[in-house]
Amino acid sequence: MNAMTTTKTSLSLFDAALVRPALWGAVTKLSPRVQWRNPVMFIVYVGSILTTLLWVHSLSFPGETGMPPGFVLAVSVWLWFTVLFANFAEALAEGRSKAQAASLRGLRKDTWAKKMAEPFPGAHWGPVKATDLRRGDVVLVEAHDVIPLDGEVIEGVASVDESAITGESAPVVRESGGDFSAVTGGTRVLSDWLVVRISVNPGESFLDRMIGMVEAARRQKTPNEIALTILLVALTMVFLVVTATLLPFSVFSVGAAGAGTVVSLTALVALLVCLIPTTIGGLLSAVGVAGMSRMMQANVIATSGRAVEAAGDVDVLLLDKTGTITHGARQASEFIAAPGVSQERLARAALLASLADETPEGRSIVDLARRGGTADEAVPGARIVPFTAQTRMSGVDLPAEPNSLDAEPVVLRKGAVDAVRRHVEALGGAMPAALANAADAVARRGSTPLAVAEGERVLGVVELKDIVKTGIRERFAELRRMGIKTVMITGDNKLTAAAIAAEAGVDDFLAEATPEDKLALIRRYQADGRLVAMTGDGTNDAPALAQADVAVAMGSGTQAAKEAGNMVDLDSNPTKLLEVVETGKALLMTRGSLTTFSIANDVAKYFAIIPAIFISTYPQLGALNVMRLASPSSAILSAVIFNALVIVFLIPLALKGVRYRPVGAAALLRRNLAIYGLGGLVVPFIGIKLIDWLLAAVGLV
Repeated sequence: MNAMTTTKTSLSLFDAALVRPALWGAVTKLSPRVQWRNPVMFIVYVGSILTTLLWVHSLSFPGETGMPPGFVLAVSVWLWFTVLFANFAEALAEGRSKAQAASLRGLRKDTWAKKMAEPFPGAHWGPVKATDLRRGDVVLVEAHDVIPLDGEVIEGVASVDESAITGESAPVVRESGGDFSAVTGGTRVLSDWLVVRISVNPGESFLDRMIGMVEAARRQKTPNEIALTILLVALTMVFLVVTATLLPFSVFSVGAAGAGTVVSLTALVALLVCLIPTTIGGLLSAVGVAGMSRMMQANVIATSGRAVEAAGDVDVLLLDKTGTITHGARQASEFIAAPGVSQERLARAALLASLADETPEGRSIVDLARRGGTADEAVPGARIVPFTAQTRMSGVDLPAEPNSLDAEPVVLRKGAVDAVRRHVEALGGAMPAALANAADAVARRGSTPLAVAEGERVLGVVELKDIVKTGIRERFAELRRMGIKTVMITGDNKLTAAAIAAEAGVDDFLAEATPEDKLALIRRYQADGRLVAMTGDGTNDAPALAQADVAVAMGSGTQAAKEAGNMVDLDSNPTKLLEVVETGKALLMTRGSLTTFSIANDVAKYFAIIPAIFISTYPQLGALNVMRLASPSSAILSAVIFNALVIVFLIPLALKGVRYRPVGAAALLRRNLAIYGLGGLVVPFIGIKLIDWLLAAVGLV
């Protein structure tokens, strides 16, 4: 198992390795300096302290608090549990991220580097510790050496094992120049050598940044989270003012009616805690931390919670054609036979000429022939003719059949059309005009034609096409239903781009795109008030990545691209952008669903507590006791207990997130209201009644 696999292994929500430190974290977070960061839960925290003092006072002066000491203690204990449960949810979410960070720290090793005096192979070098290297230093990394720090390859070509970072076991090629010159500290060179110019100082490497990114304790609140916090604080202040006015109102009512008892401070604190949005207040931070953690589980490092949240609000996706919409490697899509030649004969000749061709194009020709039912048994005595840049052809020479009068071997060739044409003309043959026209038509479609010849006769043409990925059209349809516009970016000509865009089902395309064109397109959408997401891996993508609202840089890309983006995809999979958007939307859906549930379930608590605290003065309020709770004290305590327990039951939802569904905003709103709005109304009635029944059954109230 490679190191990154460890980081991607998802611990269960209540794994002992997470729960034990989270339990201790729930206690340590009782510090007032920590509680003050969450205004809603700070009110509960103050209420817990107040009811604890009231319980101590009731022990010394029985009867003055208006409630039995046992009841005051029970309310106080469950208020403390409410605070602890909220702390536990946040600590559990942070623990998952810290476990990921800890496994990343295990990748850091003290290594020695070969620092070079001059940046070319053969120059003098001396051993130095990786921690002594600085930006601009040049090191030589040979086979089996660990790359000491992040840098750019300036000389050499080598295969590099990046499994410690990406989790992908297949080695990758790194070479000077182009978009594959960036190397990451902690990866290992498997063959050959590289001369690397260090681009960071110790402590600034990609691995160090990854660790810092996943440390939940450093997470900054996002704008939406801040806005929601302000709303929750406003609701809390309204309920605080309302609750504070109930005490003088109760005193006046008891005096005017000449009957009943003044509402106790314990009951008022319980009412306040139950009415303020404690559920979402206690889980809000956990939802944000969990969103970044889920992104990390998808092998995407987000530089901030703002980036994750922005992904959920994106309404324009810019997608590169190659590797995202298409496979990025030309694949054989059709055999076009010459007049008088059967498809079977052409397919068999193309297959035999491609059996020794290990390129993606060659393998795709073999696969296409096999799918058509062509047998590919080996021919004894066959001589492989490899591809060369001079001939631009490859093929095979088959021995003559034993009983054939013609003792000449069968010469099969496959290659560029003009190269095959010259080959057959040299043998005395000619390419049919119809086949030449077919090859031209293939080229006009943006595909690549390869000719196949047997001796002096051209058998036909193989069309190589950059195949649109299976299922990508359905994914784009889902995004369209969500109101997200997809735009394909390609360097192809407009005709080819239009054909692929129509096949893939994207909403728009930008053909013959330059870096300036991408940047201008992003700015144009942003000027219209749209949020734009894009992926990139090259230095020429850096300006557009820096401009985009959500910019996913490929882990295999250049340092400039990774610096410009606000997310890094360790798998270097361009289609990951779709998953990033889904994760961001799941975060927003989770926060919205829990907020809806939290506000809705206050209604049941209202029916439980208001009649309980005023029924002695106004017996008519008994009509509001629709749950038929056993007693006023049982009603208050049941509501407080439910208010605490519901946080525990919602922790899995907060950490796993609401399941993403690719439907429109209106459908999402209806579903949210039906499940979490209606559920928030119904569940508390059931829960409070069950707790009341249990308390009455055991005689605690």
